[in-house]
Amino acid sequence: MSPVLSSTVSAPLSASPAVSLGRQLSSSSIQNLATLIASASSSRTSLRLADTDADSIRVEGLRHARLFLKAKYHKTPGFASDVFELLRLLHVRYFNATDILPRGLVIRKISGALTNAVFFVSFPSTKGIRTVLLRIYGPSSGSLISRPRELHTLHILSSKYHIGPCIYGTFENGRVEEYFESTTLTPQDIREPEISRWIGARMAEFHSVDPDVVEGEGWEIGVEKSVRSWLAPAREVLALASLPEDIKRELDLDAFKRDWDRYSRWLATVDDVHAGSRRVFAHNDTQYGNLLRLKHPKDGADDHCQIVVVDFEYAAPNPASYDIANHFHEWTANYHSETPHLLDVSRYPTLEQRRNFYLSYLRHTSFSTKEFQHITDSDTELESAIVKLDRQVKFWSPASHAHWTVWGLVQARDNLENRNETPEFDYIGYARCRMACFRRGLRDLGVL
Repeated sequence: MSPVLSSTVSAPLSASPAVSLGRQLSSSSIQNLATLIASASSSRTSLRLADTDADSIRVEGLRHARLFLKAKYHKTPGFASDVFELLRLLHVRYFNATDILPRGLVIRKISGALTNAVFFVSFPSTKGIRTVLLRIYGPSSGSLISRPRELHTLHILSSKYHIGPCIYGTFENGRVEEYFESTTLTPQDIREPEISRWIGARMAEFHSVDPDVVEGEGWEIGVEKSVRSWLAPAREVLALASLPEDIKRELDLDAFKRDWDRYSRWLATVDDVHAGSRRVFAHNDTQYGNLLRLKHPKDGADDHCQIVVVDFEYAAPNPASYDIANHFHEWTANYHSETPHLLDVSRYPTLEQRRNFYLSYLRHTSFSTKEFQHITDSDTELESAIVKLDRQVKFWSPASHAHWTVWGLVQARDNLENRNETPEFDYIGYARCRMACFRRGLRDLGVL
């Protein structure tokens, strides 16, 4: 039986382009929401929330529906009906037409999304209705991601820099956004020399975003902030009784913190903020699943413009070399393999493959001189820049592993608390792999 969906919807707070974000979750609000979730029937695919049940993330100019969707019911007819009504409440274009019905809605889950449940929502029986993307936030993502900050970032990138999707509206545990008619890149795609050059060009353009515009003044290096702030919830996960003692010893966070502090002190002596490690606004998660190739790029656009970067949950100021290093580590991942939580270090890009990426990156970066953008591959100055950039990428490489180590631990909470013996993704195994890579990287650099 399909549940009754709340008809409560908040209209845009203002027509002003300015952004005002706020979320004050009182202890009573959290308790009320938890009670609602716990008491809901297992057959229900959504929850109605009265105005006093939970405070919400609000963004001026965006509609908001007080609705909580349950992603695990995405294959049920009730879920489709709820999503259809949600699109009406948010006034997503064409979905308020009187001649379309919920049974025409097609919902397809995207595999490979690790933090959220992501769905393509389409209405193929009626021409002209565009597909939209439905994003339902993961159960542990609140410990990792500031949703108000993420929405603020999306707004700035979309409105000022024309980067990323348009947001149609939000609901209690997710949002509806623009869908790009595209194909998601594969592990093999990002290794193709031409596509790798396109990614390098796109990353350079992303790095042209002014961190002060997005973050304001006084921002902190993203990876330093994430490791510091996620350690406490990661320790809580390690303390859970369902985690075997031998794994707890392997993932000793006290030892990890000592290694991280030692690495940070060493890094301060080699970090070059004027070369490859200049501070930029970085994406920080350019895995193949977050890279799309447009099926119908705009006429006259440069070839690299057919690559679109999505998912800005972890976007933050970081050294440019950190963002590049993180992308190179994603060459070693295959989230659709039999062991999606393990990295295959033999697939890390060779010097020739890295150089191919660097050439495109340097030629498209706004920090390059005009001469840099037009010089030949053999130019001495360019070669020097490549050597410096590659060195900085190696220096910052272990930081990426540290970031995803603590991330994996925090994400594992839900599986461990529910004693899920066959999780869709082995977050603990992922954390173990990343921690081993972190320590191997420190040994390679002579830090340990």
